[in-house]
Amino acid sequence: MKLNKMSWKFITINLILMISALNSNRLTAFEGDLVRVKNLSGTWKFSIGEREEWISAEYDDTDWESIQVPSPWENQGFYGYNGFGFYRKTFTISNEYRENGLYLILGYIDDVDETYLNGQKIGSTGTFPPIYATAYNAKRVYRIPKELINYNGLNILAVKVYDSYQAGGIVGGDIGIYVNPFEIPVDLSLEGEWKFKLGDELGRKSVTYNDSQWDKILVPAKWEDKGYRDYDGYAWYRKSFYYKGTFSDETIVLVLGKIDDVDEVYVNGVKVGMTGDFVDRENQKLPTGEHYQALRGYYFSTKLLKSNQKNTIAVRVYDSGGDGGIYEGPVGLVSQTRYIEYWRKRKQLKGW
Repeated sequence: MKLNKMSWKFITINLILMISALNSNRLTAFEGDLVRVKNLSGTWKFSIGEREEWISAEYDDTDWESIQVPSPWENQGFYGYNGFGFYRKTFTISNEYRENGLYLILGYIDDVDETYLNGQKIGSTGTFPPIYATAYNAKRVYRIPKELINYNGLNILAVKVYDSYQAGGIVGGDIGIYVNPFEIPVDLSLEGEWKFKLGDELGRKSVTYNDSQWDKILVPAKWEDKGYRDYDGYAWYRKSFYYKGTFSDETIVLVLGKIDDVDEVYVNGVKVGMTGDFVDRENQKLPTGEHYQALRGYYFSTKLLKSNQKNTIAVRVYDSGGDGGIYEGPVGLVSQTRYIEYWRKRKQLKGW
């Protein structure tokens, strides 16, 4: 029997749900250090449709329907509905996790989502119409910027979802807030929106380069999940930030998490590090090895930074195939002293 596209999608969704149920306490290698501290499975507020004000933390969703998460919305009174839907959830998080890296895991969403915490976007996967691209088989793991969290207070999650057909909504997974007790504690987070452009041009490393027309992309995240599906090759990231001159160490570390596959990194136009090797092979694929698994930590002098002025980081990336980009955090600046202390502590905790 020949199966059509809709049949294959139906089978895949059910396999995802089955695997999720059988492996409820298992995490992928990427999430291996994560520990759930807030279970967000259960009752959420829900409405079909989409309105901009539904993102706001101040919006009153009292009259919305109640829905169970995770589960397709077709199983909960919305059978046959294809289109946009909004989920909202209120939760608290203890102040004891202020120093930990926090992540939101939303499991599997059919097909596309944009996720907001207290009115600010923290993640998205797939692409909404009119340039539609499904991501129903991608697990949603979104890093939560510390400055967005109300510790010991109320926090509001809003998740905008688009479903094209068959099962829709937050359909499976261990939904919750997770901490990574082994994560590098950066002093200045650089996560969030970066400028992004495909292709390769060395002039993009310059502080004066005009990136005003570039796309915006969330970092960290695979670029395939942000609208650049099946793209392999070169791309550049740029991020501008203000430095208040608060580092006492003469040397600091730029932490860029993990990058797939190889990279060169510039701070205010000066190269501060690279992982892997960029070689001109006349459009042939470069030998990238296992560089995508390496945690990036690049040392440089604070003299490179301009106090109370705009500073620019430019990252040149080459992806040979599969996933690409700055895909895992943390991303930020940390003093050399704290960086060394972190690795000593991790060695003790891990028993290296």
